[in-house]
Amino acid sequence: LMNAAVAQDVEPAQITRHCDSVSLCFSKGLGAPAGAVLAGRREFVAEAWRTRKLLGGGMRQAGVLAAAARVGLEHMAATLRRDHDNARRFAEASPLPPLGIQELNSPLCSVNLVAVETNIVMVSIRGGWPSPAELCEHLQAVTEEELAETGQTVSVLLFPWSAHTVRAVWHRDVSARDTELAKNKLEFVARKCQE
Repeated sequence: LMNAAVAQDVEPAQITRHCDSVSLCFSKGLGAPAGAVLAGRREFVAEAWRTRKLLGGGMRQAGVLAAAARVGLEHMAATLRRDHDNARRFAEASPLPPLGIQELNSPLCSVNLVAVETNIVMVSIRGGWPSPAELCEHLQAVTEEELAETGQTVSVLLFPWSAHTVRAVWHRDVSARDTELAKNKLEFVARKCQE
């Protein structure tokens, strides 16, 4: 919800005004260690509260978590915009190395830039090898060959989303420098797979 609101430059209420209920997790993108809120009609929230209690859910002294959620909400726009910018930098062409996916012109992978609206980049994998799972394994692994060729070792965690797609997601702990390192690693892995 918050990523969509920032990307569209609207208040979250504008997106949710036609919803019966909304659940918002404070640890997804907002950086709180835990916590969520549920909004909806009074009867719905009361039933959810009762069900949560029946299942053993409940917290005492949750003020520290609430404070972290408040900080996340107060700094949400700047933090999420930074995540969106890093995702776009990973996907699009850049004038200097490291190259973005779009500029790699790799037969291995591509990205639809129009679909990069928030902090998520869906990378299409072409051909039969490597599979998305194999590509993710190569991106996560560090090797002596990588160190010898690039002077560094980087482990990148992506998710094999489907039979032909890998998903990359940015959050507050992934910096612009981390994004550059991920681009370098993808370029290295793509080159090695082509060889």
